[in-house]
Amino acid sequence: MHKQRQRGISLVGLIVLIAILGAIGLLGMQVVPTYLEYRAIQGAIERAKKDGATSAKDIQDSFNKSAEVGYISAISGRDLLIERQGGELEISFAYEKKIPLFGPASLLMEYEGTTAKGGVKKKAEE
Repeated sequence: MHKQRQRGISLVGLIVLIAILGAIGLLGMQVVPTYLEYRAIQGAIERAKKDGATSAKDIQDSFNKSAEVGYISAISGRDLLIERQGGELEISFAYEKKIPLFGPASLLMEYEGTTAKGGVKKKAEE
């Protein structure tokens, strides 16, 4: 007689797989909105720069209007770093978003961006 081996996943294996996929899904549902807000902030500072603002106050006002429409709550116009480089106004920002996971564990997302052509300078380079 030839015995046939069972194939497939056991019930315990299926439960573990569902738990892992569920945890990844829950984490993704908390991280994705923060990333989308970061992209909205990037777009808002680009628009503020393209609006032809000539002062820091104009840029802050333009950003605040975009933030209101784009549901941006992480930063405001006052949090922007506005510098003149080579005759052009460059806008930068940096912020952190803390996502509670369970108990004392949390996930810290660090976001930064700029309109400068060279990109964001790393802290070690400053």
